[in-house]
Amino acid sequence: MRIIAGQYKGRRLESVSVNGIRPTSDRVREAVFNIISNRLSGAAVLDIFAGTGALGLEALSRGADRATFVDASKQACELIQKNALRCGIQEHCDIICHDISQTLPPEQLKNNKFSLIFMDPPYASPLFKETLSSGILTDLLTTDGMVIAEHSTKESLPHPITGLDIHDQRKYGKTLISFLRPAPGQVKD
Repeated sequence: MRIIAGQYKGRRLESVSVNGIRPTSDRVREAVFNIISNRLSGAAVLDIFAGTGALGLEALSRGADRATFVDASKQACELIQKNALRCGIQEHCDIICHDISQTLPPEQLKNNKFSLIFMDPPYASPLFKETLSSGILTDLLTTDGMVIAEHSTKESLPHPITGLDIHDQRKYGKTLISFLRPAPGQVKD
């Protein structure tokens, strides 16, 4: 696994066999970042269920200003720290060990807004629907922001998705990427 493009192109990222960590493939990551390329310059990025941190680190490599990584696993948080150090960009990273599916965001996220939120929970876990249904993402998203949710093609989006509308969906093998935007009147800056 590596950074695909941008300032840190080619940097190898460490990955471990930790239960529940399934890094986004290079092919899917490249496709997603090609789609959102015009949104990256100066972006504030939130990478939840971050695992290796590959999505947030790729965003930083391609021009995002800051990335906040959230994962419930202490081992995943340590891995993200190692990968940020490997890329030499730890000063642009905040790493929070927290279960984001809880109703309230951790104190470090309160009063922050993100223009891009990457969401990649373990496939076939209730975390996908619980997080989208909770409304927590709407509270953390800017009015013109976007949630990029990676999930299995066997998993459907909850209905309704609290505060978000489906903007686009793309299928890559057994992976479905859902691009979600704030529903009109739902997000307050």
